[in-house]
Amino acid sequence: MIIGVSGPNGAGKGEFIKYLAERSFYALSLSDAIRDELARRGLEETRELMIEVGRELRAEHGPGVLAERLVGRLLPDRNYAIDSVRHPVEVEVLRRRASDFHLVWVDAELAVRFERMRQRGRPGDPETLEQMHDFERRERGSDDPVAQQLSAVRELAEFVVRNDGGFEELYESIQSVFKETLFFERPSWDEYFMSIARVVASRSNCVKRKVAAVVTRDLRIISTGYNGTPRSTRNCNEGGCPRCNNLAPGGTNLGECLCSHGEENAITQAAYHGVSLAGGTIYTTFSPCLQCTKLIINAGLSEVVYNAGYPLGATALDLLGEAGVKVRQVVLDG
Repeated sequence: MIIGVSGPNGAGKGEFIKYLAERSFYALSLSDAIRDELARRGLEETRELMIEVGRELRAEHGPGVLAERLVGRLLPDRNYAIDSVRHPVEVEVLRRRASDFHLVWVDAELAVRFERMRQRGRPGDPETLEQMHDFERRERGSDDPVAQQLSAVRELAEFVVRNDGGFEELYESIQSVFKETLFFERPSWDEYFMSIARVVASRSNCVKRKVAAVVTRDLRIISTGYNGTPRSTRNCNEGGCPRCNNLAPGGTNLGECLCSHGEENAITQAAYHGVSLAGGTIYTTFSPCLQCTKLIINAGLSEVVYNAGYPLGATALDLLGEAGVKVRQVVLDG
């Protein structure tokens, strides 16, 4: 889950982020890229300079640059709380990154926010209400498409949290948000196992194509395999397979290929360790070749789920159908 937090100055965004950080969310800020730029230039961090340098970065690299620099750091197994969302394109970037992204707008009365800012006394904070009005007018909207656009961000928020009172009221409001956002989509079992097969393929030592297979039974992985040269021989990427190292055209010189296929290795690994595959499902990143198809049928596997079609796989798919093995294609995004 990724929670983006936005709102005017002094509304309590930092307290919102702190609350989530204390509950195992990883706290990040889009403004960190601006701070890094100020440090690189040897400039002091002030509100005016943060606004100006942020505008410069958006002008040079696009209005979503701060979010784009951050999303590359996001890991799929963590929850994040992201501060300083100040432009609608940043919201778009974050929503493209995660279907479970939610934007929260934190707000409070101007007089309340001004008093909070006076008490915290940060450099560059307004000293009068008039100054604060001027700061916020520039932050809420501008004809400049790369300037901050807080009013537009406010329109994109799914939740609004009022923070005119004390901490307890704020915490109760945060809890009410989570009562509505705790549901999130998980990968289906097909997506889950096929994604794992893709990771297994990264271990392949074949120089032509990385392929892998994952065998499951009762939604449990019982064997994996990736393509490459046999056990205790030179790896393909170390010169072990003459066909692959000569970059033979597809479908030619197959008699010279010393690499075992991903499905073949998943099946033989199960045999090596004495694990029965009967009734199982094999997830493979490519539909199986004819040789692997014969192994799949004779190993007693009941289903083949593949991501991409193998160039020479039509006969193999027909044979699987004749043998009563169920075949499905599951295409992952990306």
